[in-house]
This record gives sequence, C-alpha cells and structure tokens, in this order.
Amino acid sequence: MIDVRTADGIADCYLTRPDDEPHPGVLLMIDAIGLRPRIEEMADRIAAAGYVVLAPNVFYRGGRAPLWETPNLADQEARNTFMQSVGPMMAALTPERIAADGGAYLQELSEHAEGRVAITGYCFGGRLGWTIAAAHPDRVAALGGFHTGRMVTDEPDSPHRLAPSVRAEVYWGHADQDQSMTPQNVATLDRAMDEAGVRHTTEVYEGAMHGYTMSDMGAYNEAACERHFEALLSLLSRTLPS
Repeated sequence: MIDVRTADGIADCYLTRPDDEPHPGVLLMIDAIGLRPRIEEMADRIAAAGYVVLAPNVFYRGGRAPLWETPNLADQEARNTFMQSVGPMMAALTPERIAADGGAYLQELSEHAEGRVAITGYCFGGRLGWTIAAAHPDRVAALGGFHTGRMVTDEPDSPHRLAPSVRAEVYWGHADQDQSMTPQNVATLDRAMDEAGVRHTTEVYEGAMHGYTMSDMGAYNEAACERHFEALLSLLSRTLPS
C-alpha cells in the first residue's frame, strides 16, 4: 500500500509489480465495491504478466480502504443499504475530479513504470478510466473496460460524448445481461467511437452479468472472467512496450 497525493488529499493505493526491473504501467480502476482483496488478486495477476499495476482507492475522500465490508448484493435490503451509502461518493466523482485524480495516479505510475500506460476498469471504474483517457490522451495508450454500465445516457455530459478526446486503443467487454448497458447503448457508444476515429474492439460476453469478473460477488462468471484476462493481456501486449 502506498499513498498518492492528489489535489484533494491523499489516496491510498495498492501497487504491485513482478520484480524490480523496468516494466510498463497499468492503472486499475476499481468497481463501486471498493479496494479489497479481490482487486489486489486481479492486480497481482496482471502484474505477473510483466506490468507495474496501481489500483487506487477512488473513494479516498470518504476515508481509507476498506470503507465497508464487502456487501451481499444478492440480498435486496443489503443492496439498497449499500447503494445509499456509496451513491453520494460515486456522485462526488465529477468529471473534473476524475481527471484531476487521474493525473495524480498517472504521475505516480510514471515514477514506477516506463512510457505511456494502459487503464483497465471494472463496472463504474470503466467510466472513470474512459474519462481519464479522454483527459490525458498523450499519456494513455490503451483502455480496457469490463462490465461497464451507464456509458450512454440522455445527459449532455454522457460519457460516450468524450470519444473525440480519446486517443487510446479501446476494448470493451460488455455483459449481455447488463441493464445499465443495453444493446442500444452499446451501438451508440460504438457509433461515437467510429465517428471519432477511436480504435476499438467491442465484444458482448454471452451469459455474463454486470460484475462478472468479481469472484467475491454473486455475478461472478469464471469463463467470462478468464476471457476478460485474455482480452486484456492481448490489448496490453500490443499497445505497451515490452
């Protein structure tokens, strides 16, 4: 665990690397459940492939991780209680704050890793990663987003409208059972990226639910999770220096 200074305070982050040799960097943007052992496991697996991985506690404004116990989201009452507690923290992550925090995370990675970096994001972390890639296009070579919802809304600041600012190569691994990212939403996002000239690959994982990579959640799907690792490592291998 390391501390990263941002414009608004200190973010506690998990940093992992395969060895002391130089390696390219990967910024891992967590889901809404928070920085926890499952995130560290995933970061370690990516690092073992030859990368320096930084996973920030994006909710650091609310305190150091863990801010809560991993909830049982299969229980509706527990889910409602959790969303009531985390909702304001998610809402507080405005595009401006995400961009500023992202700059601090990227700066920290530059002190441990070589060259431009990649971002991998999960659930709402995919939206955060997309926003960071748009805000820092010269520093982000690739973005992988997995079971990421609400990329398309009716609001003027809908995330998909950032496509013209993105220069990274992008991979989306959508869950086909994700009501927060419908087939129409996927088509709208793809069209925005096409019109902006964003290099991208979009895949829909059949039989997968929102949260399919998280083994500590009820939505976990081992086959989809393994597919995600294959896709992510392929993206990293072709976009980051070896």
